Amino acid sequence: MAAMKPRTSDGPMEVTKEGRGIIMRVPLEGGGRLVVELTPDEANQLRDELKGVVG
Repeated sequence: MAAMKPRTSDGPMEVTKEGRGIIMRVPLEGGGRLVVELTPDEANQLRDELKGVVG
């Protein structure tokens, strides 16, 4: 059985290229991470949407 470890921090946001996909890891409040795999087209669309909100 795996040892249970307290979650203190899951680190910073990370984006890496793995094979043909782009992996985005976003830390969540309360622990854990949201992991999303994107295609390059989806990453570009996400960039454009974020630019529209953030400026």
